[in-house]
Amino acid sequence: MIDLGLSKMALIGAVALIVIGPEKLPKVARTVGTLLGKAQRYVADVKAEVNRSMELDELRKMKDSVENAARDVEASVRTGAADFEKQWSDALADPATQPLAEPPSLPEYKRPSKNWRLKRGATPQWYKARNGVRTRALSGAARVARYRPRKPD
Repeated sequence: MIDLGLSKMALIGAVALIVIGPEKLPKVARTVGTLLGKAQRYVADVKAEVNRSMELDELRKMKDSVENAARDVEASVRTGAADFEKQWSDALADPATQPLAEPPSLPEYKRPSKNWRLKRGATPQWYKARNGVRTRALSGAARVARYRPRKPD
């Protein structure tokens, strides 16, 4: 760029003061300042546009590389699928590897009986009896009847 030191700026200011005059110098200085600001903004906009175009080119290159990788993966999957289909058809053609005509039957579902959690617990009955764990579910009326205080006769 232009090498402007303090001495050169003072020389330019003195020449401008003599040529333009003291009355018009502030107005000219404001005009020059605004023009320099516009020029700086224009240069910054051009730099930003160049940077955007460079980034766009990089993104396009990256997009192309990703698309190529996707095509390669797709081709490998297709060849793998073709190989699998060939092996499958070969296996079906071999009578020793024929699938079963009917899958093995599973036992029928049997609904658990009432209060199956109490009856089928893993805790042994002797432990429940010793510690007072209930083994049967009582209805509300049966519980009241069982634990109602007896009347003295």
